[in-house]
Amino acid sequence: MLPIPDLPHLRPELFQVPTSEQLTARMPPAHSPRILLLYGSLRERSFSRLLTEEAARLLQALGAETRIYNPAGLPQPDGEPDTHHKVQELRSAAQWAEGMVWTSPERHGAMTGIMKSQIDWIPLAVGAVRPTQGKTLAVMQVSGGSQSFNAVNQMRVLGRWMRMITIPNQASVAKAFQEFDEAGRMRDSAFYDRLVDVMEELMKFTLLTRCVSSYLTQRYSERKESAQELSRRVNQPKI
Repeated sequence: MLPIPDLPHLRPELFQVPTSEQLTARMPPAHSPRILLLYGSLRERSFSRLLTEEAARLLQALGAETRIYNPAGLPQPDGEPDTHHKVQELRSAAQWAEGMVWTSPERHGAMTGIMKSQIDWIPLAVGAVRPTQGKTLAVMQVSGGSQSFNAVNQMRVLGRWMRMITIPNQASVAKAFQEFDEAGRMRDSAFYDRLVDVMEELMKFTLLTRCVSSYLTQRYSERKESAQELSRRVNQPKI
């Protein structure tokens, strides 16, 4: 048995040792994994949308239920109140989802403002509900020129900030205008194979974590804050 270290600042009643039993789902959900897909362009022939639609088809074949959010009409963050119907549609879809796919074009070496606006409209918390915490995320990008990873790297940072479980794999499609046929379907290529890999991995991580995401994202610091708040309410003098 390992010796117990001296931890004088730790609240032992709030400290929890992870166990395999706590990471095992008691009752798997009856519904299929729910995946929300966002894309970052309003162009009529948007390659980020075409890649998103191809990803949704693959996810459905893998057993997922999907929703694709259309960003047309979504106001700039703080440009309208959050009661705007497009904001409410996005937030409702984010709460519904158990995983997400974010796909952005790379513009001026970065994700697009349209992509960032969608992410900015999804808050870290709505009352007691955290729309993104503990949910899985896959990131992808399309480029007009050579392959780049600027947009996916930025979205990874945002995924971490939104407390999401961002899967290791990702897709970056170079010269995207060459990778889709006239009907908007993706051509057979190494880029398509990578897309299949990413969606397969997203499904695996979603199935693995969706039942225990609340446990995975439980934090000692938050348990401590909750205990302190409860103590203040209990000990508040009665008037």
